Amino acid sequence: MNSYSQQRFDVLIVGGGPAGMAAAVSAAKSGVRVGIVDENPSLGGQIWRGETSSGSHSVEASSWLNQVKTSSVTHLQGKRVFHQPEPGVLLAEGLDDVAELSYRTLVLATGARERFLPFPGWTLPNVTGAGGLQALVKSGLPIKGKRVVVAGTGPLLLAVAAYLRKHGAEIPMICEQASWSRLAKFGLTLLSQPGKVAQSLHLKKDIAGISFVANSWPLAAHGKNALEAVTISRSGKSEVVKCDYLACGFHLVPNVELPVLMGCQTRCGYVQVNDLQQTTVKDIFCAGEPTGVGGVEIALMEGQIAGLAATGQVCEAKTLFRKRDKLRRFAHALDESFCLRSELRSLPASDTLVCRCEDVPYSHLREHTCWRSAKLHTRCGMGPCQGRICGPATQFLFKWNPDSVRPPVFPARVENLAVTPASQQSIPAVTGGLQ
Repeated sequence: MNSYSQQRFDVLIVGGGPAGMAAAVSAAKSGVRVGIVDENPSLGGQIWRGETSSGSHSVEASSWLNQVKTSSVTHLQGKRVFHQPEPGVLLAEGLDDVAELSYRTLVLATGARERFLPFPGWTLPNVTGAGGLQALVKSGLPIKGKRVVVAGTGPLLLAVAAYLRKHGAEIPMICEQASWSRLAKFGLTLLSQPGKVAQSLHLKKDIAGISFVANSWPLAAHGKNALEAVTISRSGKSEVVKCDYLACGFHLVPNVELPVLMGCQTRCGYVQVNDLQQTTVKDIFCAGEPTGVGGVEIALMEGQIAGLAATGQVCEAKTLFRKRDKLRRFAHALDESFCLRSELRSLPASDTLVCRCEDVPYSHLREHTCWRSAKLHTRCGMGPCQGRICGPATQFLFKWNPDSVRPPVFPARVENLAVTPASQQSIPAVTGGLQ
């Protein structure tokens, strides 16, 4: 039987990335009891993975980690929130325990994940997400001397290429699906963001000499037991490139499953919030990528506003509106510049797997007209990832939308699904208490 614990907070933050860390620090300034829960063993989220523990790679990451550590925030690491059994209560599962977390106010900073699009050979070993390969290298995967083609869309491709090259990889090509005209327009938006200009110049230096190709995307990956080469569409012409890895990601998808489960309304795939980052559900705030993908700076800004507003520090929060709104304009430009082109809908062949968990090919999905029908008849989206990979892919390929989000939002152990909240038990809470 897994161990069971109960903790109560005035403010609970779900997500330990930049937005969650900023929210925790800001909320703790008010003196209330603040908790931050995250499934990773250390804070930092995907963007600062592996950096916050050493403090040697990112001054900004180390600064925020130190602020969290020196505050009164309670850390709940290695725990994944999977259910809301009743309003004001969340259940989080660890390796061998389950925690009941009660709160008065909640800040959701659940981040984002990479979008994958299926194409022939995308399930071959060594075909990975762009950010996924970066995370593997940060975790110790040797990449020195390996040929890595980086493909997909968005600024993440450049950052990943620079990181991999720094660790000894050979990058023969960066393939960007956006057109040169869209890239030029996006470049003009950077002129109003001095910080972004500096980052761009730094990245340009780091990837100097690497072939950067617009109007380009992978058509197929080839290999017997693992990846050996990839066929690239380059301005309408096919080109075969030999490589050891294909790091491929088509921008980011916000993690909105938990907000939707809790009743928060969304618009165009993002959680709706007001100026104070409050969602359509009372006492629930949201910050970072779930409200709009725009990078670390806006995530930190929204996190601070959410943390301040969640603890009644409204005047302080309002002083950050102007900076936040300026960064939001950049986020809008990001979405517009790197939106997926229609040609990518023709990537899958009939036998290309779309749902990897349940081995559902593209041909079986073409017979259906909505996500619900495909799910019921083919089990698409019913595997371990719960549609986190194939869901966004089918949204793009077929313009389907999920009908609903049901608990658990992540796969959970059966015994943990039977946990009864303390409010429904006769025994008192074993820890904590709201002041």
